[in-house]
Amino acid sequence: MMIWIYRLLFPFVLLATAPYYLWRMRRRGGYGDGFWHRFGLPPRLQARRTGVRRVWLQAVSVGEMLAVEPIVHALGADGIEVMLTTTTSTGYRVAADRLPAHVCGIAYFPVDWMPFSSRAWARILPDLAIVTEGERWPEHMHQAKCRGVPVLCINARISDRSFRRLRRFPAAAAFVLDGMTRLLAGSAQDARRFREMGYPADRITVTGNIKLDVKIPRLDEGGRAKLRLELGLAEGRLVLLGSSTWPGEEEALVDALLAARSTGVGCSLLLVPRHAERRAEVEKLLMATGLSFHMRSQGAAPGPVDVAVGDTTGELRAMTQLADVVFVGKSLAPHTEGQTPVEAAALGRPILFGPGMGNFRSIARDLLERGAARSVADAADLCDQAAALLRDPARRELFSAAASSWRGDNGGAVDRTLAAIRGELGTA
Repeated sequence: MMIWIYRLLFPFVLLATAPYYLWRMRRRGGYGDGFWHRFGLPPRLQARRTGVRRVWLQAVSVGEMLAVEPIVHALGADGIEVMLTTTTSTGYRVAADRLPAHVCGIAYFPVDWMPFSSRAWARILPDLAIVTEGERWPEHMHQAKCRGVPVLCINARISDRSFRRLRRFPAAAAFVLDGMTRLLAGSAQDARRFREMGYPADRITVTGNIKLDVKIPRLDEGGRAKLRLELGLAEGRLVLLGSSTWPGEEEALVDALLAARSTGVGCSLLLVPRHAERRAEVEKLLMATGLSFHMRSQGAAPGPVDVAVGDTTGELRAMTQLADVVFVGKSLAPHTEGQTPVEAAALGRPILFGPGMGNFRSIARDLLERGAARSVADAADLCDQAAALLRDPARRELFSAAASSWRGDNGGAVDRTLAAIRGELGTA
């Protein structure tokens, strides 16, 4: 009954929200290629080969795509066909750049309405469907159930907001979780929340967060020097990085740069907005400050600048390797969810973030307890803490050692996740 209510209401919700999403897609750009995939028309795949298993793996955007990369490689090496879908244009570009040799196809995930979802399922015909993190699409899971195809949610998590809402409406919680065959929880806290929402405990396995197993290609000294030069970051200056920043945080980081400089610290600011299409907004802000700046999307900087802006996709990991202190975005009020601090910790960078780290609460708590990160209360506190860290190399070294130690103690999630996937496919 619930699925039919969903199917009847979905077109009206889709029509009401389509103008906003189409505007956002146009603003971000890059959605022209493969646009019809969303209507259940992914590229046609080769005919199924006898004895070869096929997996449909959905990874929402860039972060999830990078996290599943080792899983895609391993499944491909096992001789398993992987059909890889994503939701965003940036995720699609990362998949197309990095993974075409390891998959049987790449497409956008279909809109979750029966005609589109059913058509995509008929084309892909997987033996196993895998979704990542917080994705729970009712029609997608219902199509799997009708076809007798198991659905695994890997790195499964539930945000504070979703947990509060679904606990108030048990019927809705049962509906969105019903189609999941198994949840591979990213943390013990997430596993506990799923149990409290009524999901069977025997179908939950804590495999850990696969993003903690991220393998980041390290730049050598020449590579770092080249990137610094291209960005306009003067040699010999410390770098304060704003990682995946959201509105309001760029201004706070500019203030932090000025505060650090006022204490005699020679430093530059590297801003990497979470959404590159905000470049015009960030550029306008920086023009008003009187500071020199350069946008990465415009090519190599003509010379050193006060502020470099990484308004491109897929370069944050490389840019993080230039940082002496990292501020993790979407964490200062009014933002409450936070961006991932994992890459910065994996690279051993001292980390600052605001109080709003809801989507990474357990990771943030662990980093704080280990002494690898410091929470700042607001923009003024960010200025004080960033300046203090930038002028204290011994303290930065302590942060870095703690981050590296934390990273070393939290590996293995990819192997545990792969074991569960192989077990479900009968290839273990």
